Order: sequence, then C-alpha cells, then structure tokens
Amino acid sequence: MRVNAFIISLGAAALAASSALAQDYPSQPIQLVIPYGAGGATDLSARALSNALTPILDRPLVLANRTGAGGATGSAAVANADGDGYTMLAARVGSHTVNPAMKETLPYTLDDFRFVGVYEINPVVCAVRAGSEIDSMEALVQQVQENPGTVSFSSSGVGSMLHLAGAMVLDAFGVENPLENATHIPMGGGGEAATAVLQGTATFVCTNSSALASFVSNDQLQPIMVTTPEPLEGFDAPTAASLGHPELEQLVGWTGIAGPADLSDEAAEAWGEWLEQATQNEEFLAYMKKIGSQVDLMSPEESVEFVNAQYETFRKLVDDLDMRVE
Repeated sequence: MRVNAFIISLGAAALAASSALAQDYPSQPIQLVIPYGAGGATDLSARALSNALTPILDRPLVLANRTGAGGATGSAAVANADGDGYTMLAARVGSHTVNPAMKETLPYTLDDFRFVGVYEINPVVCAVRAGSEIDSMEALVQQVQENPGTVSFSSSGVGSMLHLAGAMVLDAFGVENPLENATHIPMGGGGEAATAVLQGTATFVCTNSSALASFVSNDQLQPIMVTTPEPLEGFDAPTAASLGHPELEQLVGWTGIAGPADLSDEAAEAWGEWLEQATQNEEFLAYMKKIGSQVDLMSPEESVEFVNAQYETFRKLVDDLDMRVE
C-alpha cells in the first residue's frame, strides 16, 4: 500500500507540474513567422498586430519574414514546427487559399494548421504609376488588347493572390488569354510588387489596399479600381461593380494567426484571448482603417469555415483560367 501511495503521489506531482508548465505559457519569446517580404500586406498587418499585442504579452513577440514560393516557404516552416505555441504564423489569403488552389504540389495542406483566428479582411486595389498614360481600367484593357505583350503586372510570387488577381481582373474585363497577352512579373513580396510599378518595371499591380496605402497617399501610385462594394476611403478610384464587374468583389485579402496542427489547447486559448484584446486596441483599429482594412475577428471555427470557402472560390477561378502550376 505504501508503494501504491508513493506511485499515486508521484503521478499527482507529475500532473501538477504539467499543469504548471501549461499555465506558464508563454515562458519564452514567441516567433511569429511572416511568409512574405517587408512592406507587403501581410507584413504590415502582422506588425500592426504585434504593436497591439506588446502590452498584453509577458514575453517578446519576435517577427520573422521567411519569404519564398508565394508564402509557402514560411508556411511550411510553421507546419513542421512543434505545437508548443512558440512558432506561429501570420497566415494569409495567398498562402492558405490561393497557393493550395493554384499549385499541384505544396509542402503542406490546410489540415496541417490550427487556426486561432482570422482578424483582418482587406480589399484589392489595382494601381498604376502616378502620371502614367494608362489612368483607368479602360485604358489598361485597351493597351493590352491593341498591343499584346506591352503590359505587365507584378505580384508577390507565382501562385500568389496578386498573381491570380492580375489575371482575373484582365479576364473579367474581356482580355483573352490574359497570361499570354500580359506579362507576369513575380517579386519577393507585396511591397516589392508595388515598388516594381513605381519604378516602371511593371505596368500595374492588383494587391491589397494596405500594401498600397502609403504609395497612394504619397501620390506615387494611382489606384484605378477597388473591389469594395462602395468607394474606398483614401483610394480615389471606381469600384469594380460601378465598372460593370461586381463578380470581382470576391477578390479580398485576409490575415489570421495559425499554428501547427498539433498546437496545444493552452497556446490556442491564449492566442484567442490576446487577439480579442488586440483587435479592440484603438490605435490598431485606427491604423487598420487608414490602410483600408476591416478588423473582424472570427472564432477558430468561423476562421476554418471562411478559409475553406475562400479556397473553393479560388480553386474554381484557377480552373476557369487554367492557372494551375507545378
């Protein structure tokens, strides 16, 4: 009986120690992987969120840009990380809906992640360099149709949302074989894609409003269309619907936080509480509004449903445009 009592006491002690460790999360810095380059929509969103999280967390939140393969490189790194909550991902529309829809092979699937919340939705804006002779969607389409091969569009990589958006917009406006008649120029991230247009390397870009906000406010890039149902504050451009293409309103970006599939319940619950607090931060909300983003925190269940629906939408578009890549 003494032996049994001793064993029971050891088990109780181990359980207590395990509970204490779980309650200690986080006990070390947390790495938040941003799968795209600096200055892009994901980077801006994650850094704004980090600023709102800093007063909440007991430990540092370390942001790490791990670029490549349209967001797949950084996403795969998180999918393969331990589920202890110390390696998390700023998941994005490109990495988790467009990439799976466009690429035949990926080093991960949607099932390799546990979402704790999608917190941001932002529209797509198509823009050209300020002062460009192409100053409207009509002029852009006309240039492509009359002079095939003279128009190019930049993106954050092959298989990215920007890649799909540029082709989809041209297709919607009646450009036949948009990927043949316009040249796609993949860059390292959304910021680089916008800069390519500014520098004249690409004719136009269709990307999220947040990645273009500073370029537009500084009169460096000129928006020529937005995908919001109503005009977008800070972006003086017609809506897709007003140009006769309401179907383009399905082109939106989003950002969420996810961990590996085996992310611990403790870490998931902690992140859920942190996101709830951060998305009520007034400075964060003001900044997100300024860059044209809508803060809308979804529950883990709502997030999964939303991401899966987005995937199905883009998968159909990829099939229609024959854009699937190896």
